[in-house]
Amino acid sequence: MLELIETARELAGGTPHRPRQADLRCAVSAAYYALFHCMMRTCADSFIGTAGAQRSHAAWQQVYRALDHGSCKNRCKEVDRFGFPQPILDFANVFIEMQEKRHRADYHPSPSLIRNEVMADIEDCERAIGRLESSKRKDKRAFAAFVLFPRRA
Repeated sequence: MLELIETARELAGGTPHRPRQADLRCAVSAAYYALFHCMMRTCADSFIGTAGAQRSHAAWQQVYRALDHGSCKNRCKEVDRFGFPQPILDFANVFIEMQEKRHRADYHPSPSLIRNEVMADIEDCERAIGRLESSKRKDKRAFAAFVLFPRRA
């Protein structure tokens, strides 16, 4: 994930010259995908185990790939109603915002992106990832379950 953040940073600000719109678009996309991969890893680590644990690689990969962009965003929109701690609420809000920005960057015919705004978005993503990763294991596990599984009454 940090590689994706670094790639985003290089695309948006890696040159003293004004970046091309295509580079800024790719930077927004890379920053969003850093968030998405962080969420996928959180889910897989929560249910199957971290790299140091004896775990089935196939099972870990299955959980990693189980997350869907749209359903993850929809669940993140509901997270504030369920008592999650602030770092998880912050991650969910950044996820929602960045998914919308990625859609505009990837699919809008002519977005006009500004380097400073893209760099601020990248910083927000990096901060959100750090805060989620430093959250308590029980909170991350609860968030992973919340995002992956439908809620039943």
